[in-house]
Amino acid sequence: MARVPKITPASDLREDVADVLRRAQESREPQVIIQGDERPAVVMSVRESERVEYERQVLRALARGEQEITAGAGYDMSSVFEEADALLNADGPDGQ
Repeated sequence: MARVPKITPASDLREDVADVLRRAQESREPQVIIQGDERPAVVMSVRESERVEYERQVLRALARGEQEITAGAGYDMSSVFEEADALLNADGPDGQ
């Protein structure tokens, strides 16, 4: 189930940017900045941004693999498991 993002009015950002940055850092949740009816920006910690990028790269690799399988290209199962084990044993951006 998708989480409801933390909404932060642009006025809060103008009044106390340090508090908005602290909340983004502590909660590890993106702070969606709203201005009127629009959502022009998202503020998140660098650590969270790195985690999101890492996950995006993993998903892209999986999608490429699925395309290769569909195209009839691919690798033998033992090399796939070796690469998967290497990825699982490598630390992600936050040590997980």
